[in-house]
Formats: sequence, C-alpha cells, structure tokens
Amino acid sequence: MNAIEQKCLQKGVRLTDQRKTIAKVISESKEVYGSKDHPDVDELHKRVSQLDRKISIATVYRTVKLFEESGILEKHDFKGGKARYEPSFDEHHDHLIDINSGEIIEFVDEEIEKLQNQVAKKLGYKLVDHKLELYGSKLKK
Repeated sequence: MNAIEQKCLQKGVRLTDQRKTIAKVISESKEVYGSKDHPDVDELHKRVSQLDRKISIATVYRTVKLFEESGILEKHDFKGGKARYEPSFDEHHDHLIDINSGEIIEFVDEEIEKLQNQVAKKLGYKLVDHKLELYGSKLKK
C-alpha cells in the first residue's frame, strides 16, 4: 500500500480501483521524478493513462479535488497558470520557482523560519502556518 492510499484510509476516503491508480502515480511521482516534481492535472492524467487508459481527465480532476479537500494533497498556485500538486504529509518546506524554466526547488532554511516567527510575534501574533514561494531566475555564471 502506497503513502497516498494509507492517508486515504486514515481520512476515510473510499478508494476505487481508479483512485488507487491515481494515488499510486502521485505517491511515486517524487521517487520517479525527484523532489522538484509538482505535477498539474494534465501531467497526472498523462502518467495515469500509461497504467489505465480508461481513466478520464475528469476522473483525475475529481480525484485530485477530493484528495485536496481531504488534506491528502496540497495545491499550489505558482505563477504561470496551472495548479500543481504534491502530497501534504511531507515535512514542511518552502519553494523557489525559476521563472524562466518553471523548475521548482524545495528548501528549508531555519533562519527564514525563525524570522517569520519573529515578525509574527512583533506584530502581536503567534504563527500557526505559512507558505513561502520565492520567484527568481538563475544567476549568470
């Protein structure tokens, strides 16, 4: 049983055969394509179709929406159009998006984490969650 299937069981999400196939593709995406993989629905459908040609893009859309609403997937609306997805149970990380190539780099920086907490505290808040997306272009060597 893959990680997404386990999360579905924990959350009480019913798994049809088609949902299991979609869950398998999503679970394996980081292993196969690396940590930079944040596929959109079209890319997921392309990958799912290689395993089961009967799964429609509408089924992928509905399943991704269900997984997102259940807290199994995290949706990212990075600049540039299509929503992208990744499993929501990964450890916290932030994103750096290359505006030229579309490459997405995940990172954790303890100094940034501390600074965000300090800013919230200074403004009279306790930080309970955040999402950081940085956009840039590679420096010329």
